[in-house]
Formats: sequence, C-alpha cells, structure tokens
Amino acid sequence: MIFNSDGTEFFEPNSSEEDRANELLQYLQHQSPEVLGRVARSVSPEIKEIISQNVQGLVGVLPSEAFNMQITTDKENLAGLLASAMMTGYFLRRMEQRMELESSMMTSFSSKNEHDSDNRAE
Repeated sequence: MIFNSDGTEFFEPNSSEEDRANELLQYLQHQSPEVLGRVARSVSPEIKEIISQNVQGLVGVLPSEAFNMQITTDKENLAGLLASAMMTGYFLRRMEQRMELESSMMTSFSSKNEHDSDNRAE
C-alpha cells in the first residue's frame, strides 16, 4: 500500500488475496482525495514532532552533518515501522482531541459556576 504524504492517495501496486480482504484498506481506497487530504492536514505540529522522534528513536539518529547514513531494511520491517508510526499518530490525535474536549468542558463548567455565583450574589 502506498500513501502519499499529502494524504491524497492510497493504492496497492501488488495486491494479494489477503490485502483484498482487508476492509479498512478497501474503505480507505474508496475515500476521496479531499477527505484523505483533510485528515492528513489535521495533524498538529506537536503530533508530527512526537512521531518524528519516535521513528528516529526506532531507526537511530546520527547528526547528518557528521555521518552519511543509509538504512537498509526489508519490506516487512518497513511495513512494521510505518504501521507503528501511523498507530502512534492515530493514538496521539485521539488524545489531543480528548485534551481539547476536557479543556472545553472545564472552561464551560467554570463559566457556568461563575454565572451561578453571580446569580446568587444578586
């Protein structure tokens, strides 16, 4: 499966029988480029940074100015790395949404308490 980094395309160059049975892959392949692009763009810089640090931790980081590094792997390990990065991204996005919801609820709750206090003082 190939996913453009701008979120505009999922396609399968050499699909196998197992891949054809994957309902999630089929669902993603039937999404419009606009939907995939919107999802890809919705990731915050904080999540991108965490994923980058995670992948660098898995692969190893050497200063590029001091080392000319090449990493060689096989298809299965690369797929595992990609799956790990994607799952981390999905998890982090859900946690970010939860944090935003909790913050919004706390703000709303605080505003309601202040409003109730003001009404009692009158």
